[in-house]
Amino acid sequence: MATTWPPRTVIRKSSGLRTLESALYRSGLGPVAGVDEVGRGACAGPLVVAACVLGPGRLESLALLDDSKKLTEKAREKLFPLIRRYALAYHVVFIPPTEVDRRGVHAANIEGMRRAVAGLSVRPGYVLSDGFRVPGLPMPSLPVIGGDAAAACIAAASVLAKVSRDRLMVAMDAEYPGYGFAEHKGYSTPAHSEALAELGPCAEHRYSFINVRRVATDLGTRVIAECRPAEESGNGTEPGDDAGLWPAEESGNGTEPGDDAVQLDADGWGKMDAEQPEGRLG
Repeated sequence: MATTWPPRTVIRKSSGLRTLESALYRSGLGPVAGVDEVGRGACAGPLVVAACVLGPGRLESLALLDDSKKLTEKAREKLFPLIRRYALAYHVVFIPPTEVDRRGVHAANIEGMRRAVAGLSVRPGYVLSDGFRVPGLPMPSLPVIGGDAAAACIAAASVLAKVSRDRLMVAMDAEYPGYGFAEHKGYSTPAHSEALAELGPCAEHRYSFINVRRVATDLGTRVIAECRPAEESGNGTEPGDDAGLWPAEESGNGTEPGDDAVQLDADGWGKMDAEQPEGRLG
């Protein structure tokens, strides 16, 4: 029997970052979710992953997403409530440093992306991820290199993750004074390295990072985590049996964002999500 191939999708140039998403919607593969992470390279603070579903049309309110790579902190703060208001759905996952240490950065990142997509109140028909493949998703997906500059839904997810993490690091600066978390957001800078050497690591540092582990060893600090990825099935990037680690839900709906407080479970995983009815989109 001859193989019958499905018709090839025609990709037409769309405005802004909508070309890829528009092609998927025209092929009947919507809604399209974008997923991105912030904090992979930081040696302190959580790894934050966000998934976001935008409607098929382009909203002028979110036009700034078209230049997401050029966004300033002020522009991201302006976009943050607009994305939460006009997105069909979004879900933000906060992965604590202890889980990053236990699983390894990449495995924790992949698991965070799976949870972010699974937590969406609108089930996507297709997922676009920034940079690398996300195994274990129940729907088709595509990794997009430089995704936040190529797809609006990924750019929106990037803004949600970035602003959520930055705000958390500012709050953390008050809880752990002296490290300068509000300035460097947990990344390795000369000022952060100097504070780390002087004060030693705190509970929000990632002991699997060599600069933190070296200081902890020199100071005789007890290493909190074993700093080895947990042994799971496969290579650590396939879904495991840790469904019990899912944190408490926080959700809202309507046109106004709800409470930003993030609830954590016993293992420190946190979530923030909301949904926006399609009928309220402009």
